[in-house]
Amino acid sequence: MNATGTQEVSPWKQWWTLDPNRTYLNHGAFGACPRPILERQTQLREQLEQNPTGFIMHELESLLDQARNRLAQFLGANPSNLVLIPNATTGVNTVLRSLPFAAGDELLTTNHEYNACRNALEFVAHRTGAKIVLVSIPFPPENKQDIADRILAAVTPKTRLVLIDHIASMTGLIFPIQTLGKALKTQGIELLVDGAHAPGQIPLNLEELEATYYSGNCHKWLFAPKGAGFLYIKPEQQDRIRPLSISHGANSTRSDRSRFHLEFDWTGTQDFTPYLCIPTAIDFIATQFPGGWTALMQQNHQMILSAKSLLCETLNITCNLPESCLGSMVSLPLPDGAAFPLYNHLSQERHIEVAIMAFPGIPHRLLRVCAQVYNTEADYQNLAIALPSTLHHPQFTQLGDANG
Repeated sequence: MNATGTQEVSPWKQWWTLDPNRTYLNHGAFGACPRPILERQTQLREQLEQNPTGFIMHELESLLDQARNRLAQFLGANPSNLVLIPNATTGVNTVLRSLPFAAGDELLTTNHEYNACRNALEFVAHRTGAKIVLVSIPFPPENKQDIADRILAAVTPKTRLVLIDHIASMTGLIFPIQTLGKALKTQGIELLVDGAHAPGQIPLNLEELEATYYSGNCHKWLFAPKGAGFLYIKPEQQDRIRPLSISHGANSTRSDRSRFHLEFDWTGTQDFTPYLCIPTAIDFIATQFPGGWTALMQQNHQMILSAKSLLCETLNITCNLPESCLGSMVSLPLPDGAAFPLYNHLSQERHIEVAIMAFPGIPHRLLRVCAQVYNTEADYQNLAIALPSTLHHPQFTQLGDANG
């Protein structure tokens, strides 16, 4: 509420189609696409359907190049090292299923790794006989260096690949990717980064990160439509990585484009408009928000720090998270209990959309909140009001929550 007693609403909320009667604090789940980008997608779809063959045969490739070039500029990447894919999970699967692991190889990850990508790692390990080495990172950690030290301490001569979230989905922690990339490179170990949450939440320069492979989303913090992501691969490794769907590019005789782009740019008929909307999504903030993307990231970061203080005070908890480990998301520990029933109650009965995670495992729970430009202090106050009356209710403290 503001000084007049009316509900505070961000002037930016008009750009979104979000339900005005719902407190939306879960931008990190699937993003939320602003109206101007949705309108651009509609235009592109109409353009496509006016002459599908002509559009795909004569216009699509140039439009894909434009989208890739604009995204590469934003990410600090060479366009020749970048391909467009539906989402970060696709990119992680693409890399893992292309590399020739063998029995005895060690694949290293952490207990913060996103479940979908952890499943891909398990699949590949089971098929090849490789071994997964799981590094436990305490929550909260002491600092970024402590995170890096624990991961590097688990590296052995058998380590072939390290898979790390850049920003962990469950805990919101920013991992020290550049530090890890440099250290692993000296040992000849490849680094695969799940960067689903990073683009648009923190500044990126992929050419400086020293990650061998980097897979990210454009539909979360970058505001593109669902189905827009990217895969970055160092030049010396591009010949080793093949798309999950092998199509016409595999035997193309063209010499005007790299095999990397020929194979990934066409893996079959699909809706390409999410990719083609990436420039519009980037320019939406770059031109409309005072200070552009840098200012937006800083504003969201400050908003999440304020939300953290408010919620810690309300819940009477202490969570000494290093500020350098936070972007625009924060996860806070809740009393043990059932995660999914609590989430479902907040969503269905209180109309508050927020993530409740079972971490590091049942019955432990984390509350993950996000900050985006359409959020206000009133949104976090709504959550702070709703939580105390529900946290200790028997319905939400029973253990054994299989859906958490």
